Amino acid sequence: MYCTNCGSELPPGVPACGNCMTGVPHFPAAPKVPNFLVHSIIATLCCCLPLGIVALVYSAQVNSKLAAGDVAGAQASSASAKTWVIVSFVAGIVTVGGLGALSFLNQ
Repeated sequence: MYCTNCGSELPPGVPACGNCMTGVPHFPAAPKVPNFLVHSIIATLCCCLPLGIVALVYSAQVNSKLAAGDVAGAQASSASAKTWVIVSFVAGIVTVGGLGALSFLNQ
């Protein structure tokens, strides 16, 4: 790391530059926001294609919003992705159950 004022190299963990006494800025780490990408892929391939694609779109938005510094937007996209994954799984279960019931009634 280098000093933003004088450009001298700083050892890690120092609170100020030894040459010009300028404080070293410390930035908090970005929060961990789950993107549900794997869940979205599984929901798309195994449960319900149209709803899974919506989940994939929201999952893809999470990391790009975090990289842009939009933590609130990333959390909103994460929540939407989770919702659409759940909806896709439920739609898949209802569809399989309905088809099973129809095949049972047609016997």
